[in-house]
Amino acid sequence: MNDPCIEHFVQYLEGERNASVHTVGNYLVDIRQFCEIVWGAEAQPPYRWSEADRFAARKFLVFFQKLEMAPTTTARKLSALRSFYKFLLREEYVEQNPFGGLNLPKKGSYLPQVLSVHEVGRLLDAPVRYAGKHPPENPKMRLWQEYMVARDEAILEMLYSTGMRINELVKLPETSIDLLSGVARVRGKGKKERLCPLGSPAVRALMKNLELRENVWLLEGRKDARSPVFLNKNGGPITARSIERMMKKYVLFCGLNAELTPHSLRHSFATHLLDAGADLRSVQELLGHASLSTTQIYTHVSVERLKEVYQLAHPRA
Repeated sequence: MNDPCIEHFVQYLEGERNASVHTVGNYLVDIRQFCEIVWGAEAQPPYRWSEADRFAARKFLVFFQKLEMAPTTTARKLSALRSFYKFLLREEYVEQNPFGGLNLPKKGSYLPQVLSVHEVGRLLDAPVRYAGKHPPENPKMRLWQEYMVARDEAILEMLYSTGMRINELVKLPETSIDLLSGVARVRGKGKKERLCPLGSPAVRALMKNLELRENVWLLEGRKDARSPVFLNKNGGPITARSIERMMKKYVLFCGLNAELTPHSLRHSFATHLLDAGADLRSVQELLGHASLSTTQIYTHVSVERLKEVYQLAHPRA
């Protein structure tokens, strides 16, 4: 977007807010959608920001409500435009914030998708079982499949063992993993670093992944000194989208809920820790949440599970 206001806003996000590339990208998507809804897809920058009024803001809100988009998504988009106009107001590009008095849609009660401990075990065992039912025909493919099984197992173990986000995993350099101490140094939102303990199954899976990764390098005839921890079939870094597709394959193979995503392992990680007696502050640190209120959603999940157990087990429930 060749618009001076947007360019200045991006500089503000990166410089003052220390926002990640992912966060900046989300802001730009929301701002672009606002421009298209208010001024049309053919409109070209620079845009007439000062002409957008309360009706334009409501038009933006109604557009997503008609699409029956999730209230959380709509609220995020409104929040993004409100922040953008707050910045424009501060820098005196505009005289009013049309989103200032606009109420955010009610989010409703949201409880994250959580797997049981047994279901997690089935999912983590899936790569080996799936490979056994789909043996490759030629030696080269057998070598690749051997690595792929170890890689997928290590990825799933890491997601559940650390509770890290999928984008944190794909960006994790090998130098941030200490297999001897069983700790990974993770850079999360706002570029904040935290230490994530690694369980012994995750350490074993990672060691096997790194060992068999050497075979893939030999297969491809090259080795990059800055190679990622997890490789795709071309020898490059695996993407978040590829991990989502990979997990979907194993979820369906195990007969689990098709709506489960890699983030469900993060939800399960937090819920299982709280179920086992971990304190909320420790779980907050492990998840990398800036606010304790964000972590408290998992206490609600645990209560719901307790209610289910009570209903099934108590004679007078």
